[in-house]
Amino acid sequence: MSLARREEHPLLSNRGRDVLTAVLLVLATAVVFLLVGLGATHGWVQRIDDRFLREMVSVRNGPVTSAAKVLNLLGGFAVMLTVRLLVVGYLALRRRWWHFSAFVLAVAVSEACIGTLKRIYDRPRPPKSLSLVGTTGASFPSGHAIAASVTVVAMVLALFPTGPQRWWWGLVATLFSFVMGISRAYLAAHWLSDAVAGTLLGVTVALGSALVVQSIRDHRGPRSKERPLGEVAIPLRSFD
Repeated sequence: MSLARREEHPLLSNRGRDVLTAVLLVLATAVVFLLVGLGATHGWVQRIDDRFLREMVSVRNGPVTSAAKVLNLLGGFAVMLTVRLLVVGYLALRRRWWHFSAFVLAVAVSEACIGTLKRIYDRPRPPKSLSLVGTTGASFPSGHAIAASVTVVAMVLALFPTGPQRWWWGLVATLFSFVMGISRAYLAAHWLSDAVAGTLLGVTVALGSALVVQSIRDHRGPRSKERPLGEVAIPLRSFD
């Protein structure tokens, strides 16, 4: 008799490419945060945000507004919490502990960042008279954009092995994150730069968490690898 589990696929398969991608994401994220935070550049960013908001308000229509409000719901606390719990439950049930660790780490870091960064920047939101949804707290960065992007990217890394399937789901996750960010500015819940910063930060945290966990897994070497299906994992004692 045998009792075995399928080996967990690597979270990341091309270390050089993935590290380079993470570094570029960190740099891009840092640039946006600095541009918004520095007094010398904040006015320039605000002018772009103001212009983009005017454009969004000018093209508002019923179907697009309805879609944006659906995204507002999907990126909210209740839906994000439900999705995250389902993913965590699935990974725990399948005993995919490396994937579980990377996903939980990404979510925990992102949630810690949201409140901390909002308090540091304390940026006012767009005028309430233009907002199509209720908002509370500071504007920068967008919590919806962070939560949505970190969740979908971490899900793809945890649930799909490298290959065409991951590539397609990664494309879906990227498009979803982009549309979620734009919808925040369309609804006047956030400035454009809030959404850009939130999306970049969410993706960076998801990839960075996967890199950390994969590095730990690689460092442990053979001890961390599970036996493939078909090999004896638990020997049973015979009784004569």
